[in-house]
This record gives sequence, structure tokens and C-alpha cells, in this order.
Amino acid sequence: MIRAVWFLVSLFLFASLQPAWAQSQAAEAAFAAGQYDAAYADVAADRAPDACAFGARALLAKAMSGDGQPPGALLTAALNEADTALAVQPRHIEGRLQKAIALSLMVRPMNLKEARDSGYGTQARDLAEAVLADDPENAYAHGFLAVWHIEVVHRGGFLGAMVLGASVADAEDHYAAAVKASPGDAALHWQYARALAALNARKYRKQIAAALEAACAAPVDTQLEQVMQGRARTLLSAVDSASSRDVEALAQTML
Repeated sequence: MIRAVWFLVSLFLFASLQPAWAQSQAAEAAFAAGQYDAAYADVAADRAPDACAFGARALLAKAMSGDGQPPGALLTAALNEADTALAVQPRHIEGRLQKAIALSLMVRPMNLKEARDSGYGTQARDLAEAVLADDPENAYAHGFLAVWHIEVVHRGGFLGAMVLGASVADAEDHYAAAVKASPGDAALHWQYARALAALNARKYRKQIAAALEAACAAPVDTQLEQVMQGRARTLLSAVDSASSRDVEALAQTML
């Protein structure tokens, strides 16, 4: 049995980009400004589930803001924060979403065997699906799963998709649900477009362009959203001017 999806996933932080933890305006302001070390430091001493989940989000935002694979130590720290939240409150929505993101980023540099042996991919999927069981209209769990399905099809091929029950049709359904719940979210549009572009830029060109245009037109309130929107503009330019093979290659390098 194949136990993992082999994520290229760029992890758009499929949890609300507006911090749910509202006890520290300073932490929220630092997060929005892209000052992730300061945001994390502000909540590091607080071991309540909301604060730990926020800490995981800040660390993952820092990871996603850079180019290339994030440092393993940073991802491990984020995973530990999410696990601390879940140890106190196992069904914590934000904790589960941030843990799914951390696991997926940890899988990204692994080879096929390492990814299968880790089990991280299916664990990440199960976390997102459990969130939807509790919160069926959660845009970020839907968005995460939209990318998950595409990545399984892309990396796992026919056999991997069949064993893990993944399909582009399911990805489309999750993306539609995500957009319905949060239509003006640049990150949701960006990550779906990036995943489709990496899968088959020629076949899905219209869908890719539409999602990228939506990402570029979306209002952005945080530094992280601005980063995602900038990446969307870069990929859209390639879709308009480069070969499908070049678009696919570019999409696979982007977070």
C-alpha cells in the first residue's frame, strides 16, 4: 500500500492568512507585516492551543516566504508548535491545518521511498479531511486538499492516484468549495494554479490562467499574501509567453 503523497506542494498556508489568535495585537501586526520572528517571539511563552497554532503559522509563513526548500529545523519547530496545540486540544482546527502544512513541506525534498516510508503525505491528507468533518466549509482545508489531489496524480501516476483515491476531478471540487467559501483569497488561487501548471500546463492552460488572474486581482492585506500574488504574476507571465514545458518546469520550482 502506498502510504504517502509525494508533495511538490508549495503550501500556500491553507489556514487563514488572517491570524485567528487574537489576544496579541502586536503579534498579529508583526505577522501581517512579514515580521515572523517577532510574531513568534510574542507568543512563544504562551502554551495555550491558540497561541501554539499561531506560533506554527508564523514559523511556516517565514518558511514559505523564502525561495527554495525551507530549513528542516524551521519546519520541525513549526511541527512541534502544532503538536503542542493538539496535545492539549486534539481537534483544534488551526493546529491540524498547520501540522498538515508542516508535514507536507517536510515531504517535499524526499525521494519516493523516503516519502512512502514517512507516511507524512497521508497523515497530512487525513488532518485536512478531519478538519472538513468538523468544519465542512473551511476554505483552507478545501484548498489544501485541492493541491493534495493534484500532487498525487502528478507524482504518483495512475497507480498512486488509484491507491490513494486521488483525482483531478476531486481537486476541482475542493477548489470550487474553497473559492466559494473565500472567493478573494490570492493564496488559494495561486496554489491551485501552480499545482495544475506543474501537472500539465498545456491541458489545463485555461484553468491555470483563470486561477492566476484571480490571484493577481485579489485584495492582499499581509506580506505573505503579497509574496503569493507576486509569484502568481510571474507564473502568469510565463503562461502567456513560454512553452508548456517551461511553464511546468517553473511551476515545479515555486513555493
